[in-house]
Amino acid sequence: MRRAVTLLSTLVLATTLLVAPGAFAPVQAQNPITKDGQNPMGAKPTADSVNEEFLFKNADKITGRVSIPDGKAANLIQPQGREYQSFREGYLPWIGAIFILGMVAALGAFFLWRGRILTDDTQESGRKILRFNAFERFTHWMTAVCFIILSLSGLNYIFGKRLLMPLIGPEAFGALAQWAKYSHVYLAWPFMFGVAMMFVVWIKDNIPNRIDWAWIKAGGGFIGKKHPHAARFNAGQKGVFWMVAGFGAAMSLTGVMMLFPFALLDINGMQVMQVIHSLIGIVFIAGILAHIYIGTLGMKGAYDAMGSGEVDLAWARAHHDLWVEQEQAKTLSGPQIGGGRRHPAPAE
Repeated sequence: MRRAVTLLSTLVLATTLLVAPGAFAPVQAQNPITKDGQNPMGAKPTADSVNEEFLFKNADKITGRVSIPDGKAANLIQPQGREYQSFREGYLPWIGAIFILGMVAALGAFFLWRGRILTDDTQESGRKILRFNAFERFTHWMTAVCFIILSLSGLNYIFGKRLLMPLIGPEAFGALAQWAKYSHVYLAWPFMFGVAMMFVVWIKDNIPNRIDWAWIKAGGGFIGKKHPHAARFNAGQKGVFWMVAGFGAAMSLTGVMMLFPFALLDINGMQVMQVIHSLIGIVFIAGILAHIYIGTLGMKGAYDAMGSGEVDLAWARAHHDLWVEQEQAKTLSGPQIGGGRRHPAPAE
């Protein structure tokens, strides 16, 4: 009995050894891999397999299939995302630092060279003239306050995790960033409204003309002691007006696109809107810094125009002589001119 079992086992083993090479031959024929990773045809299956770069050569993104309603979730990878990340994390912080810090340095150097622009005392010094009425000042300050908060929250988007988070910690920074996002979203609407109102109110006084060109050639009073002729707004102020109108419109358009994502654009379009929005915002902030400098530290008496709305008559004649003549021509006695007693006058 034992001999029979041994004989049967030997026959089964021999049969298996004879049949096995034939069974595995089709598999080896399909994928005959040698030790160097190549098959007899010279191909390398691992290296020649479909990879990410091959897919990108045939399509602009790698897309899968999803069962949820949001079809955008099926986009697994798209190369434009890498380009946007490179811009967002690499170029944008440097561009922002160069423009904003460069403007601060330039204004500081100008102040050290020129000092504060003063108005010569005259016999009329101390008399007032209305420069901006209450509605104009309200529109200006509403827009200005919104712009400052929008600028700070936008700069936090660029520099916050690099500069602020190491100082206050991730938890405090996370809470601050969340509130900054809320302020950016909700204050965008009064800012857009303010830009539109300023455009309507001041467009008639900001049309460029020949007087502006003469003002520019004379250095605008920033070079030398002479103040060139100017109407209600000089060429520099008109430049600020058109900067606010143009950049404000562009920031509003791109901002609305991002407030309602994918309403009109796909993911690539949204990334383009963010690039445009951030670049314009940086240049916008740098330009407004110059405007703030001139309206406060750079020129004596300039802040009163948007503070109380009234400016010294001597200041008005030095910087906006043609406008003063127009205002005085509207009444026999001149608007708000007199010894200690003020008479109401139109703003225009």
